[in-house]
Amino acid sequence: MGIPQKLINNQRRIGLTGGIASGKSTITDYIRTHKNIPILDADHLSRELIEPKTLVYKKILDYFGNQIIDKYSSENIIDRKLLKKIIFQNKKDREWIEKLMHPLIKDKMIEECNQYKENEIILLVIPLLFEAKFEDICTEIWLIKCKEENQIKRLIKRDKISVKEASKIINLQLKFEEKINFSNVILDNSDHHNLWIDTIKRII
Repeated sequence: MGIPQKLINNQRRIGLTGGIASGKSTITDYIRTHKNIPILDADHLSRELIEPKTLVYKKILDYFGNQIIDKYSSENIIDRKLLKKIIFQNKKDREWIEKLMHPLIKDKMIEECNQYKENEIILLVIPLLFEAKFEDICTEIWLIKCKEENQIKRLIKRDKISVKEASKIINLQLKFEEKINFSNVILDNSDHHNLWIDTIKRII
């Protein structure tokens, strides 16, 4: 059975995406507060998949070793920040974990979509929507527009990293210009005017 057949086809599934530190959390929080629609977050599903005692947790530890365990955790949880740092620095490691995680996240998201089959609209927050090829589970795609200089500033502040590290992380993802032709709606988060709010009010 193909992906579309696994889903409720008359459901409006909005895929929200954008580069790292482009404002996905801010926009998601706005929708959560002002719109009564279910929100499924790929990052949240990813955290669930790597919880201790799961099969995925064991596979990741077998590959990376105990170095990625949070040394301050009594439950031996994976230090996600450290794991991100490792995979951003090593292409082979990044490709390995993406090959493991992306299909599992997609399956879990499909499963959760069908739990909300009575809802006409669902928001799917998927940072790597294009990179991980999640287009086929969305009926429309919303892409966040954000200046790279703003992304860099936010990344430096949020993750306490250097300009060089922030630029490297941003450059690992597809550019906005590569995604725009495959997106239905552009949410402009380029400045402090929050133009994206007017767009959202108009379409949902």
